[in-house]
Amino acid sequence: MPDAPSAPGPAGAWREDVLGPEFQERTLALPGGAEAVLVRHVPSTPDPATPGAPPARTAVLYVHGFVDYFFHPHVARAVAARGHAFYAVDLRGHGRALAAHVAAGRDPNLVDDLALYAQDLDAAAAAVRAAGHERLVVLGHSTGGLVAPLWANARPGRADALVLNSPWLELNETWLMRGPATWAIDVVGRFAPRLPVGSLGEHYGAALHRETGGEWDYDLAWKPHAGFPVRAGWLRSVRRAHHRVARGLDLTIPVLVLASDRSGPARSWHDELVTTDSVLDVVHIRERAAVSDSR
Repeated sequence: MPDAPSAPGPAGAWREDVLGPEFQERTLALPGGAEAVLVRHVPSTPDPATPGAPPARTAVLYVHGFVDYFFHPHVARAVAARGHAFYAVDLRGHGRALAAHVAAGRDPNLVDDLALYAQDLDAAAAAVRAAGHERLVVLGHSTGGLVAPLWANARPGRADALVLNSPWLELNETWLMRGPATWAIDVVGRFAPRLPVGSLGEHYGAALHRETGGEWDYDLAWKPHAGFPVRAGWLRSVRRAHHRVARGLDLTIPVLVLASDRSGPARSWHDELVTTDSVLDVVHIRERAAVSDSR
């Protein structure tokens, strides 16, 4: 992880978000000219508390996965209904932060080193804390569920608890891909980081989006069905992060790991695409969660 900054970078003013008047966004300036975007929920129904009441004691910060961004108003409303503040961060190169990343000549959704996302989470956490919230719970999904615990492990005291929803803690592939192919990627990713080495299947995305029979309406430019090319440098960093988790983390804060009860085929259409985990292997999630918990 990069060294912790002495102070967060300047952030832009709050403005209305693409999700409508209940949500606002602001740009977070990161080292090296990169940008992330912080989103917050502003309930449309006024709080019954008196004007000028202190901020909610606890804030939840949502961290998305690969080929993803925050577009889940019901999650924010559920958190608010329980008396907590809700924030989400679109990491550099994703969603609201995609255009700036691509304009700088970088690949969509990709970095050469996942540790760079520590800067995004540092800035987001600092902005949330500056709003007056005493406790921070980080809710990470998929790749966000890999990035968040590594960040919390490297930055003790930044988060008070973690919720990892279907965290990507191991490659959902055969032993050949998890072993020898990973060793090859470790070499190739070092010398040819932009070499395409894979892509996502279109079936899962198609099952999610409203235009193709799903229940969600999101921006297909930010979250296309087939995703973005997976490049060697990024996958090399992901596999190294997987191995770091497998060795065990030294987290001293509460961690809740959530997983589906079973997995479905990841590369083909089937009737249970949205009722099983059809991206990750739930056995891997449970095994890696137990390893980290034992340290």
